[in-house]
Amino acid sequence: MTEQLRLMAVHAHPDDESSKGAATMAKYVSEGVDVLVVTCTGGERGSILNPKLQGDAFIEANIHEVRKKEMDEAREILGVHQSWLGFVDSGLPEGDPLPPLPQGCFALEDVEVAAGALVKSIRSFRPQVITTYDENGGYPHPDHIMTHKITMVAFEGATDTEKFPEAEFGPVWQPLKLYYNQGFNRPRTQALHDALTERGMESPYGDWLKRWDEFERVERTLTTHVPCADFFEIRDKALIAHATQIDPDGGWFRIPMEIQQEVWPTEEYELAKSLVDTSLPEDDLFAGIRDNG
Repeated sequence: MTEQLRLMAVHAHPDDESSKGAATMAKYVSEGVDVLVVTCTGGERGSILNPKLQGDAFIEANIHEVRKKEMDEAREILGVHQSWLGFVDSGLPEGDPLPPLPQGCFALEDVEVAAGALVKSIRSFRPQVITTYDENGGYPHPDHIMTHKITMVAFEGATDTEKFPEAEFGPVWQPLKLYYNQGFNRPRTQALHDALTERGMESPYGDWLKRWDEFERVERTLTTHVPCADFFEIRDKALIAHATQIDPDGGWFRIPMEIQQEVWPTEEYELAKSLVDTSLPEDDLFAGIRDNG
């Protein structure tokens, strides 16, 4: 294929891009693919999860700007472009019964209206491939579920001049493939857990696996395994850049890099839509596109 390859990753908050598919993006950047991360919200209602920064009055008072700077650093590390859709973080409601979502937040936006902002980005960037979350959001955060909803509408709407006229949203563009991030899958978790216990090492995944059994979580279909082990260190650096969200001494980083690279050297995706012929399983998000130039 002679045309520039372009990948768009649609995420809910700053830091999601570094915890979901980051090594894949870094790999494609190294191959000359143009990669754009679209971040739907500013993460304004995200908790400060790094215990070393909890109680910092400046961060608490300026969380929006702090998370923006963290995103800038992660973007530079990954080598991607990044843009904001400008919606307001919904927060993660907790309690029984759950409290209502705050007025004006992303999850309460009209889906068609919110999708229009993403249609503009798609028509401007012109990606052949888009990645996002499945209908459960990967986990049931209202912003992740809303991200799924608007991406599905925008994938189709990018060519719909009636709903999204060219005068307002730009010339039409048809993305060719849509994937769901499925990096947090049971086969990967089990493989890493087993590798650690076989070596006499403590595994951080024991409770994860128990919860999987307790909640009888439906397994997703992993259609695409992208080899990207050489970029795991870049992934981790980008994740650590989101300092308010990630403790560098926490569970994310307890597994030695050499074990990760040996036992599970890929990131996984579920092919949700394809307008090109491809054979499953795949090892390339652009399978069926590179061959049709």
